[in-house]
Amino acid sequence: MRTLAFDGRTGAAGDMTCAALIAAGADAAVLDPVEERLPVRYEVGETVKNGIRATTVDVLLEEDGGDDADRDAHAHDHESGHGHSHGHGHDHDHGHDHDHGHDHDHGHDHDHDHTHAEGAGIHRTYPEVVDVVESMGLPAAVEATALEAFELLGRAEASTHGTDLEDTAFHEVGADDAVADVVGAALLLDDLDVDRVVTTPLAVGGGEVEMAHGVYPVPAPAVVGIAERAGLTLVGGPIDRELLTPTGAAILGAVAEGVDALPELRVEGAGYGAGDATFERHPNVLRAVVGDGVETTGNDDEETGHVHGHGPDTGSEGLVHDDIVVLETNLDDAAPEVLGGLQESLAEAGARDVTVVPTTMKKSRPGHLVKVVCKPADAAAVAERLARETGTLGVRQAGASHRWIAERSFETATLSIDGVDHAVSVKVAATADGDVYDVSAEYDEAAAVAAETDLPTREVLRRAETSVHDGLGDGGD
Repeated sequence: MRTLAFDGRTGAAGDMTCAALIAAGADAAVLDPVEERLPVRYEVGETVKNGIRATTVDVLLEEDGGDDADRDAHAHDHESGHGHSHGHGHDHDHGHDHDHGHDHDHGHDHDHDHTHAEGAGIHRTYPEVVDVVESMGLPAAVEATALEAFELLGRAEASTHGTDLEDTAFHEVGADDAVADVVGAALLLDDLDVDRVVTTPLAVGGGEVEMAHGVYPVPAPAVVGIAERAGLTLVGGPIDRELLTPTGAAILGAVAEGVDALPELRVEGAGYGAGDATFERHPNVLRAVVGDGVETTGNDDEETGHVHGHGPDTGSEGLVHDDIVVLETNLDDAAPEVLGGLQESLAEAGARDVTVVPTTMKKSRPGHLVKVVCKPADAAAVAERLARETGTLGVRQAGASHRWIAERSFETATLSIDGVDHAVSVKVAATADGDVYDVSAEYDEAAAVAAETDLPTREVLRRAETSVHDGLGDGGD
């Protein structure tokens, strides 16, 4: 499984994330749609942070003329610090002391002036940001990633300020540079074409930040809210400085699962995205590592094997201990169409498994019991989505607090049929000490092979499972 792992030991910001993705192998040319839709240009370069060569990304505001005095009033000095707000009015000093190796203008002619776009341009509300993203003509997966990041950010801000999501004003993080950071990261991630994204605990720094409402300790409330909703782990330090910005947290929260340490990877590429400031002892970089990994955490959907959240306690043998919450509600008036859509809708909110069971309710009325398995960090969001989708007046948390699950990985079976090779993925279930007790071929892939070869689907399933089972028995990977 091709995996991207972020290592945020000195935090993350939007520009750092974009830079790290480029350094890890993404093609900066995929950023063209943003430059075509927004009055910005990406400048990609290199710097050295405490002995580590790293990639930099600046978002520059395109200016069509205007007098020099006006431009100077809005320009930022690369050598001295400058502050900007991340949606809640506090200053974040980035320093911008790096040197750029080259301008990355993707072949466009730029005959007008540029200033740094941090906080520049229109400041938008959440609905206005959604409209901008949806108007950019992005691939569906890229648009979904960008919108999820902004929804995370919007809900965190709304919760902090006690406002409705639709009324949430993003201020600086709704400006052109922040949109460019979020959409740019989504485009670059899509270009890397990975199957899984993880992040180690993210350093938030320490000290205090100035906000519109006064002085507040690091991390800022929006960062905490995003981490809570996305299941990210935060850690204080290593210096008294704000290190994790809301934009950086929102991007990682939208795309990455939180893990305790870098997973086992056969490394294919790695790189560092530089932040603007330079610290005395700590390189201000976000590391990104890409490689083939084995799906070894237990936070996965019981049916699909998709992994989410923090790795559970594996122990030394047997099945894996995985902390969960089970949510339940009884429905006596839900339309079949609503019940049929719950799997997808609740999965978007963080559900790992959804079961709808016919039952008999009071006054002998037919009804349904909906049971949802999710991670503790996702329980509130899943319960709210369940209530909104069904109209139920209450969602209860059942007694289960953990489950015992298999270690899961995927192998590829290559089937030679009439001289043509066909690949089918096979899920392998094992105990924590590696004792394989089940192999199960992916039905959709087997069905596709069956359609091409005129073999029965169950015969393709049997051949794929036998191939992997025999290979494991022979000591194969």
